[in-house]
Amino acid sequence: MTSLDELRRKNEVLEQRVFKLRKRISKMSEASLRICASLDVRTVLREVADNARALTGARYGGVAIMGSSGECEGFVTSGFTRAEYRRMIDRPDAQRLFKHFRDLPRVLRLRNLHSYVRSQDFGEDLMPAKSFQGIPMHHRGSHVGSFFVCGKESGRGFTSEDEEVLVMFAAQAATAIANARAFRDERQTRSDMEALVDNSPVGVAVFDARTGKTLSLNQEAKRIVEGLRTPGCASQRLREVLTCRRVDGQEISLQESSLARTLQNATRVRAEEIVLRVPDGRSVTTLMNADPIRAENGTVESVIVTVQDMAPIEELERMRAEFLGMVSHGLRTPLICIKGSTTTALSARPAPNRAEIRQIFRIIDEQADHMRSLIRDLLDAGCIESGTLSVAPEPAGVTSMVDQARNTFLSGGGRHRVQIDVPLDLPAVMADRQRIVQVINNLLANADRHSPESAAIRIRAVHEGVHVAISISDEGRGVPADMLPHLFRKHVRLSGDRGVRGAGLGLAICKGLVEAHGGRIWAESEGAGSGTRFTFTIPVAAEVGPGGATGSGQSAVRSPCTDRERTRILVVDDDPDTLRRVRDALAGAGYSAIVTGDPREVPRLIQAKRPRLVLLDLVLPGVDGIELMQDVLKMADLPVIFISAYCGGETIATALTLGGTDYVVKPFSTNVLVARINAALRRWQGPGEAFRLRDLAIHYDEHRVTLAGRPVELTAIEFELLRVLSVNAGRVTKYDALLRQVWGRRDVSDVRPLRACVKTVRRKLGDDAANPTYIFTERQVGYRMPHPRDP
Repeated sequence: MTSLDELRRKNEVLEQRVFKLRKRISKMSEASLRICASLDVRTVLREVADNARALTGARYGGVAIMGSSGECEGFVTSGFTRAEYRRMIDRPDAQRLFKHFRDLPRVLRLRNLHSYVRSQDFGEDLMPAKSFQGIPMHHRGSHVGSFFVCGKESGRGFTSEDEEVLVMFAAQAATAIANARAFRDERQTRSDMEALVDNSPVGVAVFDARTGKTLSLNQEAKRIVEGLRTPGCASQRLREVLTCRRVDGQEISLQESSLARTLQNATRVRAEEIVLRVPDGRSVTTLMNADPIRAENGTVESVIVTVQDMAPIEELERMRAEFLGMVSHGLRTPLICIKGSTTTALSARPAPNRAEIRQIFRIIDEQADHMRSLIRDLLDAGCIESGTLSVAPEPAGVTSMVDQARNTFLSGGGRHRVQIDVPLDLPAVMADRQRIVQVINNLLANADRHSPESAAIRIRAVHEGVHVAISISDEGRGVPADMLPHLFRKHVRLSGDRGVRGAGLGLAICKGLVEAHGGRIWAESEGAGSGTRFTFTIPVAAEVGPGGATGSGQSAVRSPCTDRERTRILVVDDDPDTLRRVRDALAGAGYSAIVTGDPREVPRLIQAKRPRLVLLDLVLPGVDGIELMQDVLKMADLPVIFISAYCGGETIATALTLGGTDYVVKPFSTNVLVARINAALRRWQGPGEAFRLRDLAIHYDEHRVTLAGRPVELTAIEFELLRVLSVNAGRVTKYDALLRQVWGRRDVSDVRPLRACVKTVRRKLGDDAANPTYIFTERQVGYRMPHPRDP
C-alpha cells in the first residue's frame, strides 16, 4: 500500500506540473498574440516587458534599445514608478551600465544584485531589488538592446524556466526592434525619394497602363500643364481635352480609355519633342522621355514619363540671338558712319575743303572710339566668363576717380547733371584707376538712359569698415523687385513702361570688375517710378592719414610694401610653374613668399615661419588639400585660399564650407590673386587682436573674456572654444573641426563634450540657445558665431 500511495502522490505531482506547464504555455501563447497585435515598437516592447514580468513573477522589467554606436537610444520599463524610472535614467553611469549589459556573453542570473554591482563599480542603488536576470538581444548577428527582469516577488531567485521565458521574449523584442528600424529606414528612404522627385526641375508623371489613370505627378509636371488649364476648369476636365502631338504628326489623347490602349503598347522614348495642346490653340513644347515598367509576363504595368519645359531653352536661344543682333547692330552703326564719311571724302566733286575734311575725320575718329569701346566691352565680358579678367590695384583716391568719371561722362554727351557727395576725408582704396572709372562710367551711362531729362544723377561715397561704398542713384522708372537679382546678367531683359528693354553688357562688366577688386555690387529699387540705386564696394588701402583727394585729387598714402615687408604667405603647390609664378607675384606686391611642394613640411613651416595666410593647392601628393587643412591644427588660425583647376560648384562649396576663406580657379590672373589676398587679410581677425561682438570682447593676447566690461571666468577649454569660433566668425565651424582644434582629438565621433561645453559657455555669457546672440547652432553641422559686421 505504501508504494501504491507514493506512486499516486508522484502522479498527482506530475499532473500538477503538467497543468502548470500547460497554463504557462497558454499564457505565453496569449502573450505572443497580444505582442503581435501591435505595430508600434514601444507598445510591443511594453507588452514584452509586462508579459515577461507576469510569467516569471518579477516585480520589474525593462528593455534598453541600443544604437549602432553603442549608445542607448530608448528605454521601455514595466513596474517602475516614475521616480524609480527617472533615478535609473539620470544616473551618471547609465550609458556605461547599458554597455555592460550589451557586452554580456549570455543570460546573467543573480541572487544578490547589490553585491554584483559593487563588484562592477556601479552604485548600490541601481535597482530596488536583489534578484536579477538579464540577457543581451541580438538580431541576425547585430546587437539591438538588452532585456532584464528583477525582484522575484516570491523572494527567491530566478529559475531556468524563467530563463527560457526571458530568452523567448528577448527574441521577440529583438525582432520587433529590428523590424521597426527597417520600417523607419524604408520610410525615410521613401520620403527622401518622394521629396527628390517632387522637387525635381524635370516634370515626372506615372501612369497605370491598365486603366490609363495618373498615379502621381510631381510639382514641375503640374506646373507645366497648369498653364493650359482654363480658369474654373477641373484638372480631370483638362485631361479629357489635352492631346500630345509627336514630331511625326501623331496625336495621343490623354483620356483614360484611349491612353490605356496607347500605354499597353508603350515603347521606350528618348528626348522626343512633344507639344501639349488644348482645343483653344494654347500649347506647351516639351522634351519627353518615357519608360514602360513591365511585369514578369512581359505586359506593361505602368509607364514613367519625364517632361522638360522647352520654354526656358527657347528663351535662352532667343536672348542669344538678340545679343548677337545687339552686338551686330552696335558694330554696324559706327561702320556705316565711317564708310559714309570715307565715301564722301573720296567721291565728292569738287573735293571737300579743309574744314569739311576735318569734320569727316572727326566723325571717323568718334565712331572708331565708339567701336573700340564696344569691342572692349565684348573682350571684357569674355574675360569675366573665362575668369581671366586682370586688374592692377594700387592706392587711389576716391574723389579723383569720381571726378574723372564724371568729366568723361559729360564730355561724351551725357544729358543729365551729376551731383557728387564724396567726403574729403575718405581713406584711399586699392583700385585699378581706369577700371573703377570704367565701372562708374558704365553706371552713369545706365542711369542716363533710364532717367527723365530734368532729373539729376547722384554719386555718393561712404566709409564702411574695410571698404568704401560708392553708389550711383537715378530718378528713373525703377526696377521690379523680382528682377533686381538678374540685372547683372548679360542677356537680361526688363519690362518697363515703354516696352521691353535690355540691360546690355555694361552691368555684367561692372560686376566682374568690382569682384576682381575683392568687392561686391548690388542694385536697390522700391519699384515703379522710384528710381534705382547701384552700389559697389572697394577695399580700403593701408591707412596713414586722410585718404581722400587733396587739391590735386591724389591720396596721401605710403607705399603698400612698407606694411607688407613682414607679412609672410605660405604657398603649398606641387606644380613648379605655379610656385614660381605666385612667388613672383607676391614679391611684386611686397609680400614674403614661403613656397613648398611637400605637404609634410607644412606643420614645420607654419611653426617656424609663422605666415599670415596660406595658399593651398586642392590636390597634393598623397593627400587632399582639404584634409591637410583639417589635420594641421595650426592652420585653423590662418586664412586659407585654395588654388585649384577644379571649378565645379560642389567642390568649391565643400572647400569653403569646411573652413576655406576663398577659392581661386586655375588659370588665374596674378593681379586678381593679390587682390583676393589683400581682401582676405583685411577680413581675417588676427589672433593677436581683440574680437568684439556687441557686449562680448575676447582679448586673445591676455587670454581673457569680458561681457559689457565685466570679466567672464572661463576654463582653458571654454576660452579655446570661444577663440576658435571667433576667428571663424561669420562661418559655420563643424563639430569635427571643433573637436580637433579645441580638444586635439583624432576620434571625433563623440560630440557630447562639445555640446556640454557650448551649453556652459552660453550660460556664462547669458546667451539663450533658443534666441542666441553669440553662439548659433547649425543643426547636424556645427556652431557659428556672427561676424561683427553682420547685421
